[in-house]
Amino acid sequence: MSKMTSVYDQLLVREHLAHASQPEVLSEAETARLQQSLIEQMQARQAVLIAHYYTPPEIQALAEATGGFVGDSLEMARFGARHEAKTLLVAGVRFMGETAKMLSPEKTVLMPTLEATCSLDLGCPADEFSRFCDQHPERKVVVYANTSAAVKARADWVVTSSIAKAVIEHLAAQGESILWAPDQHLGHYLQRVTGADMLLWDGACIVHEEFKAQGIRDLKKVYPDAVVLVHPESPAAVVDEADVIGSTSQLLAAAGERPQTTFIVATDRGIFYKMQQQNPDKRFIEAPTAGDGATCRSCAHCPWMAMNSLKQLLKGLESGQGEIHVPPRLIERAMIPLQRMLDFPVP
Repeated sequence: MSKMTSVYDQLLVREHLAHASQPEVLSEAETARLQQSLIEQMQARQAVLIAHYYTPPEIQALAEATGGFVGDSLEMARFGARHEAKTLLVAGVRFMGETAKMLSPEKTVLMPTLEATCSLDLGCPADEFSRFCDQHPERKVVVYANTSAAVKARADWVVTSSIAKAVIEHLAAQGESILWAPDQHLGHYLQRVTGADMLLWDGACIVHEEFKAQGIRDLKKVYPDAVVLVHPESPAAVVDEADVIGSTSQLLAAAGERPQTTFIVATDRGIFYKMQQQNPDKRFIEAPTAGDGATCRSCAHCPWMAMNSLKQLLKGLESGQGEIHVPPRLIERAMIPLQRMLDFPVP
């Protein structure tokens, strides 16, 4: 399979990074004005704001203040399906909007921009992935939630990082061999902790792939009592430095449950808003993403998450632009593996 470096070049990721690396800084007055305008527009359109943990703090704060939701991609979609709103305003990346639409096909789903995507999604084109699956018909196809609706439709199972280990163990216990996509690092981690027979797609998250094990070791010398929290999309050497390995929700829980007051965090720094909110007396430090003399592409923040802004949210809500459409037939096929995930007992 093609390496992620070629995907970067083909899809001009550097241009995305350059665009997102300098977000507009708003005054308090402008932020308040935009938030008030959004509240009025959401009321007029019977809309609710649903935001991912990695979106900017002002968006997460607005979601909380207006009866919306902040969480991971699956819980975002579940909240949208339960809520009575006719319009779901989804702040995150495109696959999250697609999942929300598939769970709520009767509702209008809007996003600040349809250009906000994900390197895992980009690195797993549906046609190429389908051919790969056809070459290995004996394997159960398990895909991560960070994929397009078309890739989900080709799978037997969809999983989030919070239940991936339990699902892989379940399938392995049944004697199944597994084709996993798209994150190779999460796949290697699951392979190592479950012992399952797994064939891995060659994809990676540009944020988590950049964390450096040596950088964490160096930080531990400065903060020897710090707890290291690591998302399993990170490389194996980084995972090996972890005190806690888990999904965004699991890392949040660990930050609250652990008695220590200092944490080194190897996941997108957008999570710091919620971590600090829930633990105001604790200190959270970004795990290093650039080695000695090196630079980083993401610098611990997803460039596509950074494309979400109050201005873009308001523009989309006022104009109706950024609406997510998923063909009914595709929804029907993708909901089969999605429903398996939804019905799977929470570990």
